[in-house]
Amino acid sequence: IPGNSKNISEFFLLELSDDPEMQPFIFPLLLGLFLPMYLVTMLGNLLIILAVIFDSHLHTPMYFFLFNLSLADMGFISTTNPKMIVDIQTHNRVISYVGCLTQMSIFILEGAMDCTLLAVMAYDRFVAICHPLHYTVVMNPRLCCILVLVSFLVSLLESQVHNWIVLQLTCFKNVEVSNFFCDPSQLLKLACSDALTNNIFMYFVDDIFAGIPVSGILFSYTQILSSILKVPSLGGRYKAFSTCGSHLAVVCLFYGTGLGVYLSSAVSHSPRKDAVASVLYTVVTPMLNPFIYSLRNRDMKRAVRRFLSKTVYSQYMCHPFGV
Repeated sequence: IPGNSKNISEFFLLELSDDPEMQPFIFPLLLGLFLPMYLVTMLGNLLIILAVIFDSHLHTPMYFFLFNLSLADMGFISTTNPKMIVDIQTHNRVISYVGCLTQMSIFILEGAMDCTLLAVMAYDRFVAICHPLHYTVVMNPRLCCILVLVSFLVSLLESQVHNWIVLQLTCFKNVEVSNFFCDPSQLLKLACSDALTNNIFMYFVDDIFAGIPVSGILFSYTQILSSILKVPSLGGRYKAFSTCGSHLAVVCLFYGTGLGVYLSSAVSHSPRKDAVASVLYTVVTPMLNPFIYSLRNRDMKRAVRRFLSKTVYSQYMCHPFGV
């Protein structure tokens, strides 16, 4: 359906199943899968946020960054998952042109925030392990706030650059987006004219904005590993490395699933296989992050238990007879 982008009012998102006979069985299954995953993700990240707010033991730079990472994860999954759940329930694949651009912008903003905050958290672990005596001086509250603010501004810039690239498209030859959410790479494929220059520029932008945080993470962990290997005792090495174990697990999960989606789209020519791979990146990863941090971190587990016990106790004192 060709037309000028200014006249296009809506796009059609991809269905996760194209078999009409199987849809009565698949849609309830998908709804029963994605809705609980979304609720678990929101609840898990909300517990981390509340634990950090109300537990004074967690008022440290590491948990301040974790607080912001949880906010970013909640925004990241909320950009795509609720729309997908509603579409499954209503069998509606339509998204407006403005809604598509808005979803794309917020999705890139929150994803970039995840990327930059993981780099900031790696720097925090680098200072804590390699320069422990100067940790409180270096990682002061002012610097922590500046790092989070810079992460947001850089992520916002990346989001707006992608938005600008898509807005340069003057014509679309089709309105069928080959994914369950609006992705700039998919929109470029729908352009009437040759979008090679836009594609090259977009991948250049992605390499710059993703390459700097990745370089920071690699540098931090290279220095961390070098410092840990200098610790004489095996117990000391384990104790030092355990302080960054949760963060390293989240980094591997985030970039591992992202790389998997990239390789899948490069090798596979099936849009639905690409969409299934995208589910891992957009749904599964934000859901697992709270579990990784709460299960591997004693302080976080204690804080969550204290918060839940206080909440239950206060509810019981206010309503001792359940009324």
